[in-house]
Amino acid sequence: MAMRLTGMYSGLDTDTIIQELVAAKRTKVDDKTKEQKKLKIKQDTWSELNKKLKSLQSRVAGMRLSDAYTKRTTKVSNSSIASVITGDGAMNGVQQLRVERLAKIGYMTGGKVSKTGGTANALSTLKDLGLSDDGTLKINGKDITVGEGTSVSDVLNELKKAGLNANFDENQQRIFISSKDYGADNNFTIEGDEPVLNALGLNVKGNGDAKAVKVDGQDAKIILNDATFTSKNNVFDINGLTITALTESSETVTLTTEMDTDGIYDMIKGFLKQYNEVMNEMDKLYNASSAKGYEPLTNDEKMSMSDSEIEEWEKKIKDSILRKDENLSTVSSSLREIMSGGISVGGKTMYLFDFGIDTLGYFDAEENERNMYHIDGDADDAETSGKADKLRGMIASDPDTVINFFSQLSQQLYGKMFDMSKSVNGYRSYGNFYDDKKMQSDYDDYTSKIKDLEDKLTAYEDKWYAKFSKMETAMAKMQSSQNALAGLLGG
Repeated sequence: MAMRLTGMYSGLDTDTIIQELVAAKRTKVDDKTKEQKKLKIKQDTWSELNKKLKSLQSRVAGMRLSDAYTKRTTKVSNSSIASVITGDGAMNGVQQLRVERLAKIGYMTGGKVSKTGGTANALSTLKDLGLSDDGTLKINGKDITVGEGTSVSDVLNELKKAGLNANFDENQQRIFISSKDYGADNNFTIEGDEPVLNALGLNVKGNGDAKAVKVDGQDAKIILNDATFTSKNNVFDINGLTITALTESSETVTLTTEMDTDGIYDMIKGFLKQYNEVMNEMDKLYNASSAKGYEPLTNDEKMSMSDSEIEEWEKKIKDSILRKDENLSTVSSSLREIMSGGISVGGKTMYLFDFGIDTLGYFDAEENERNMYHIDGDADDAETSGKADKLRGMIASDPDTVINFFSQLSQQLYGKMFDMSKSVNGYRSYGNFYDDKKMQSDYDDYTSKIKDLEDKLTAYEDKWYAKFSKMETAMAKMQSSQNALAGLLGG
C-alpha cells in the first residue's frame, strides 16, 4: 500500500477531511450491507419455520392410512403370570391362557473336587484331583481322551468348543456348565468313565458334596384357548400377540384384546398440539409489530451500545422480519382452509367440531391463538377441560367414523403441503415452503454489489489522498525554495 501524507506541511487534518468527502459513498455501502443482513435474518427465520412445517407434514403423512389408527391393546388379568405385546394382526376378543411350563437352560452344578494337600484351581491336573489312569470324557456324545496331565482348564476349553458355557469356581471348588440358550434342543449331556467324572465332580451318581446336579434344558409350554403351544424360550408369537410366559401356574388368566382408544386419542391430540404450535408461530410472525426505523447495526453503531441494547435491537428486527409476508400468509391460510373444511364420511359431511374439536372463537382467544384448536374435555387444556369429552366417546363407540375422518383430513393436509413445497426452478428447492433458492441468489448478488461499492469507495479515497499528497509535495518544494532563498539573502 502506498504511504499517505497527511498534512505535514499544510497543517490540515487530511484523514478527517477525506472521510467527510467519502461519507456519502460509505453510506451506500452501509445501506447495501444492512439490506443483505436483513435478508439473512429472513432466510434464517424461514429456515427455522420450514423445519417445523416439514415436521408437521411428516406427522400427517403417517396419519393418512387407516392402519395407523387400528391400534389395539391387550390386558392380562394376572400380569405376574404373563405379559403381552399387541401387534398389528391381533384381533379383538377374550382368550384364556395357562402357563404350564417355563423354558429352561440346561445347567450342571458340579460336585466339589478334592485335591490332595491343597485347593484346586484351573491349572490343577486330573492327577492332582485323584485320577491315576487315562480315561474318556464324553461331551454330547463325543469322546474326549483325558489323562493325569490334563488340567481343569483343558477340560473347560473342550466344553466351550462343544458350544457350552463352562467355568471353575475356586471359592466353591466346583465346575459349572450351562447351555448357551433355552430349550430342549440346546440341552447337553456329560458322560464318561466314572474315575474321570469323579475327579472332575461331574458324576450325577456321586455321593454327598461330590455329586453333580443336572437340570435339563426344556421348552416352554402354554395352553391358549385349549390349544397347546411350545417354544424354546418363554416368548410365543401367536396371531398378532407376543406372549411372554413369566410364571408356571395352574391358574388360567384372561387376555382381553380391544381397540386402543387411548392410543388413537393421543395420536389426534399430538397432531393438534403440533399444528397449533406451528400456526401460533406463523400468526406471531405475520402479526408482529412494525419495526420501522430499525435496521441492522453496523460495527460502528454497535460500539456505542450495550450488549443488552444490541440484543433487544436485533430481536426487534428478527421478530418483525416476516410481518405481513405474502408467502407466510399463503401457507397459513391454506392450512386453515383444510382444517376448517368439511369431509364426507358415510355420506355425511363432517367437521372437526362434530368431534368436539374447535377454536375458541375470535373474541375468546388471544390474537395469535385464534387459529388454535382445542379438544373438549382435554384435561391438559384449561379452556375446555370442563366440557364433555366427545372425541374419546366417539373413538370408543364409533372408531370407524373417527378413523375415516382423520385419515382423510391428514391426506388433504399432506397433499396441500406437498403442493406448497414443490420445487420451483430458480426459486425454491423441493420440500421447502419458502423461496430458498431466490433468497440465496439475492444474497449472493448483494455480496457482489457490496464488493463493487467497496472497491469504488477505496478508489475514491485513494484519489483524494493522491490529490492531497500532490498538494503536500508542492508545498514541500515551495518551502524548500523559500528556505534556499532566505539562505542566499541572509548570506
